[in-house]
Amino acid sequence: MMVGHGRSCVKSRPCVSASHRSISEGLAVPFMGETDNVTPLISLHNVTKRFGSVTALEDVSLEITSGVTALLGPNGSGKSTLIKTLLGLLKLNRGSGHVLGHTLGIHARRIRADVGYMPEDDCYIAGLSGIDMVCFSGRLAGLPGVESMRRSHEILDFCGIDQERYRDVETYSTGMRQKLKFAQAIVHDPQLLILDEPTSSLDPEEREAMLSRIRILSSQFGKSVLISTHILPDVRAVADAIVIIARGQVSLQTSLAELTEKRIRQYAVRLDGPVDGFVSTLAADGHQAEVTPEGTVLIAIAEEGQLQPLWTAARTAGVTIHSLQPTADSLETVFLHAVGDATNASA
Repeated sequence: MMVGHGRSCVKSRPCVSASHRSISEGLAVPFMGETDNVTPLISLHNVTKRFGSVTALEDVSLEITSGVTALLGPNGSGKSTLIKTLLGLLKLNRGSGHVLGHTLGIHARRIRADVGYMPEDDCYIAGLSGIDMVCFSGRLAGLPGVESMRRSHEILDFCGIDQERYRDVETYSTGMRQKLKFAQAIVHDPQLLILDEPTSSLDPEEREAMLSRIRILSSQFGKSVLISTHILPDVRAVADAIVIIARGQVSLQTSLAELTEKRIRQYAVRLDGPVDGFVSTLAADGHQAEVTPEGTVLIAIAEEGQLQPLWTAARTAGVTIHSLQPTADSLETVFLHAVGDATNASA
């Protein structure tokens, strides 16, 4: 049964958690307290999922701990299948896993009760207002009617949806529906959020506001977040760790801190003269280089600014470096290399 719209009918009751911290005016979300950074919230072991003759996930093993983790991968890499697997919506062909201590394939309902999920596609019921949709999500998660309505208003305040909450959802813009889906994902105060392309279709201002909300929920309220995205600047803005999946396999799992320490950077070098001697000299010195069809030499340098091997190779090969410039920062480079390695391995 849906609860009425008016705020005056809402009677607050204490939440289960012992303490609260204000996110925005009128919003009180239970604070989860300190989170164990060692115990994995998500653990998968040799998970394989097939659809007929197509293998969507193959021997996927990973562990995700607290904080914000970005799930990266090209289209068709298996990200959506992985998310559906974590939510218990798909039956595994092989392997095992746990989400928040619940066993995949056995405790699917418990997993979905404890996880806040924001899908990429729209999911609303025509004829319902925004506040009714969020309240309905709260009721589905087990919140009592009055508490669900109270939290729905608070969460919509947090998400920047004002009087629009009383309009039918089908009249919302795409960006408004994104914010509504986010509100539905967090209304029941889940410990773990799984967000599928949360900044898709948002203008720059709203995109930054969405990223700010994610940072607040993680840093101030102890929420752990798994974000599936292809927008690398978003990853740099909020993520603590990344998982790159390609062709149904985990190509790389690391923290952003480790990536920063490695400082791998790719440079594009244009030469006045033949490139073969330059490339072979670099290879003899242990530096791998690629030559594009246009004759540009691409080389990864482990330490930014350590370019002496390039000048030495040019002098040895008897050529002149005409131009030298970085082509991509470390995250883009690592992503492209991880995806390329997975593609080459399966070829």
